[in-house]
Amino acid sequence: MCVHDLCYAQVSVVGLGLMGGSLAAALRGNCKSVVGIARRCETIEYALTHGLVDHGTTDLADGVRHADVVVLATPVRVIIRQLQEIAPLLPQGCLLMDLGSTKSDVVAEMARMPDHIQPLGGHPMCGKEVSGVETADPALYRDRTFILTPLPRTSEAALALGHALVRAIGAHPLVLAPHRQDCLMATLSHLPYMLACALVATADATTSADPAAWEIVAGGYRDTSRVAGSDVTMMIDILLTNQEEVLKAISAFETQLRSLSRLVEAGTEEEMRTALTRIREERMRMFP
Repeated sequence: MCVHDLCYAQVSVVGLGLMGGSLAAALRGNCKSVVGIARRCETIEYALTHGLVDHGTTDLADGVRHADVVVLATPVRVIIRQLQEIAPLLPQGCLLMDLGSTKSDVVAEMARMPDHIQPLGGHPMCGKEVSGVETADPALYRDRTFILTPLPRTSEAALALGHALVRAIGAHPLVLAPHRQDCLMATLSHLPYMLACALVATADATTSADPAAWEIVAGGYRDTSRVAGSDVTMMIDILLTNQEEVLKAISAFETQLRSLSRLVEAGTEEEMRTALTRIREERMRMFP
């Protein structure tokens, strides 16, 4: 039977990149022990040497054998494949979580897992445009929202343990249904990545031939293009597991951009001022 108090729990983290390594480091001292599981011995050695985990292994079965909580911190499509692989290895009552950025496909696969497992989808709202265990930061989750997507079969005790884990790393839990989270993320996270990529591609197509371009590049360009530096494998997984919602968000953006384009084309200053002022005020309400 899985423990109900995080301080008595062994937490096994599968995948020790930025997200998994940061989670493991943040959990140390808040649970009985943290076990790190990775494919490469060098990753385990780094995690042990730098105090990210209490124990480490490249053997998945060994790493989860006595776990009370297992967290999959791998790319989304890898998570989906791992769920069935890991299922027979988990102890009775083990809480199984993930850190995937999309939830509908993950939760659907979790629903097919054996009854002895307590599944709970998770998505922390944080990250950086870097990857690898060397980038792990125990403060990464602090004061960030951590979305939880329980299944109908997820027990109250398992959900409470998930809440405790989120709070232990300094984050704020928010429970959402899988489709609702994917719909929101399409506009608020996945669309910005696509826009940043489009901006970089546009700048490359229109200004790269002029050597002065990178001498005068402004902070606005740096800020709005930042997320184009995100890990490509991770982003492809996100886009392909939230395809429908991302396409809806892109379509809505195209409508708004065409509207702004018509204002510029018309050249009517008052109409332009009214539209841009309304947008500015909305932005200021979002981030006072």
